[in-house]
Amino acid sequence: MTKKIAVVTGATKGIGKAISERLVSDGYLVIGTYVSNYDAYTIRNMENENFKLKQVDSSQHDAVQAFAKDIKSTYGNINVLVNNAGVVRDNLLMMMKESEFDTVIDVNLKGAFNMTKAFTRQLFRSEDASVINIASVIGVMGNVGQSNYAASKAGLIGFSKSLAKEFASRHVRVNVVAPGFIQTDMTEALEDSLKETILNNIPLMKLGEAKDVADAVSYLAQAKYVTGQTLSVCGGLLI
Repeated sequence: MTKKIAVVTGATKGIGKAISERLVSDGYLVIGTYVSNYDAYTIRNMENENFKLKQVDSSQHDAVQAFAKDIKSTYGNINVLVNNAGVVRDNLLMMMKESEFDTVIDVNLKGAFNMTKAFTRQLFRSEDASVINIASVIGVMGNVGQSNYAASKAGLIGFSKSLAKEFASRHVRVNVVAPGFIQTDMTEALEDSLKETILNNIPLMKLGEAKDVADAVSYLAQAKYVTGQTLSVCGGLLI
């Protein structure tokens, strides 16, 4: 039986890596994207029979169009698109550079637009197809020093709701996963006092794991009667 195909952006680290691993375990052939300048040896060690990698900057429209055509000619139409790639450029608005705002919007929001647009026809021709966009609770609640990031993630939620309505007649589902504070290298580097403040605001009193986000993505990839929804994986932070 031919495997279903999933594309996951930002697939080599953290949440993207966990999502890719979970979808592989669910039986997908996963093609992941990355932007880091890995050498060929590193890429070979990360790849396997069911996980392939391609260097693509999702913020670059023409590169994404070429990537989508390459995927179709090599593997066929995809079934699942996970727009996970994202960046942060935190700063208070008074000190934020225009480039810091533009970079975050270009990668986090325009990147999802570029990828989804490039793969739309493939998704329309696939069975049980879905788009899953990785936003953030920051896009719902805002955060000091993250106006650019919050805007990009809030935009991603609105983008997804609109596409859910556009794509429904073609039986393509569009949903959002909004992670809260997830245990990563970045959160590990936080000062203990800041970690304590964060934990005191989370009803479950713990940080999430990348696997928790991957589980949510796996569910939405299979949930045939769910579209236009935002699933917050945040330990109750948004209660």
